[in-house]
Amino acid sequence: MITNPTGRITQGQFSFLPDLTDDEITAQIEYGLRKGYAWSVEYTDDPHPRNTYWDMFGMPMFDLRDAAGVMQELRECRKTFPGHYIRMVAFDSARGIESITMSFIVNRPPSEPGFGLERQEAAGRTIRYTVKSYATDRPENERYR
Repeated sequence: MITNPTGRITQGQFSFLPDLTDDEITAQIEYGLRKGYAWSVEYTDDPHPRNTYWDMFGMPMFDLRDAAGVMQELRECRKTFPGHYIRMVAFDSARGIESITMSFIVNRPPSEPGFGLERQEAAGRTIRYTVKSYATDRPENERYR
């Protein structure tokens, strides 16, 4: 049974949809800004499902109220890391804590190698499974070429 026929990483909102255009990304940013969310741009070359802490590009934009400024930061990140996964993250500080309210991928490498399921048999007939990214088989600077 194929549960993800596209073979693409599916994390965050809009994961099963076609890639968002810059106009669609801008519309989502504007929606978040109207709600009072602060935006951040993050990137990684290891999108393992448990890798929730991606590298932040620049600082979170807590004081920015214009989608054009957020899009400029995204363009700079795309220029610096064209072969990485890049996502937009919106924070809501309404309750006095910075909690992620929105998160979606806006850039992908040209080829997504995917993940493998590794099975380990342990004492007492215990079976353990681990998800391993095929991309991590190569050195960091060669993962998505």
